[in-house]
Amino acid sequence: MTVTLTPHAGEPVAAPWTAASTDDLLRLLGATRGAPTGRPRIVAVDGRSAGGKTTLAARMNAAVPASAIVHTDDVAWNESFFGWAPLLVSGVLEPLRRGLAVSYQPPAWPAHGRDGAIEVPAGLDLVIVEGVGASQRALTGLLDAAVWVQSDAAEAERRGIARDIAQGVNGDEAASIEFWHGWMAQELPFLADDRPWERADVIVCGTPGLVTDAEASPTGHEVLLAVP
Repeated sequence: MTVTLTPHAGEPVAAPWTAASTDDLLRLLGATRGAPTGRPRIVAVDGRSAGGKTTLAARMNAAVPASAIVHTDDVAWNESFFGWAPLLVSGVLEPLRRGLAVSYQPPAWPAHGRDGAIEVPAGLDLVIVEGVGASQRALTGLLDAAVWVQSDAAEAERRGIARDIAQGVNGDEAASIEFWHGWMAQELPFLADDRPWERADVIVCGTPGLVTDAEASPTGHEVLLAVP
């Protein structure tokens, strides 16, 4: 299978890629550690912005009825871009590892008028922690498995800016482009230093449209994965 994918500098291209079902991916992740007792398995889905993390996490969530997703963007809301690991640990990961339900309101929420809380019920089989930095080094030992979603740098930028413009989250096109480059100015050195792909149990292709062999391309029900 040939993939014309160019990640950011310093990140090696995963190989070989294999088309697999979401169930295959979940079984592979389940085999990476011993089964937890009295608590859910905690799997991080990490990758670059607009790289396909949310789509993959949603597919995993849909395949496991007793599962939930925690988005690191909710923990990081109005915090520093990548300084939120202690909040995730104390508010989400430590309760989950004790088999407890989570009802966590990050400190920035009430300070900036955001209602509600991050809610995860007890008794689940799987909790997926999704976001840039979800498997960062500071979380080592609190995760049962990690996925790195590898994406083409140019394609991720194109669709990330297009998504933000369509959602109107940063204002107009110029503001969306400016925000993207401001975010990248922090994301790129953070990931270059942390190198989460080196700790991943499975690497999934987040830009499968770049598969050049049409006959080997994944269907809508498959992912492309590589095992380091």
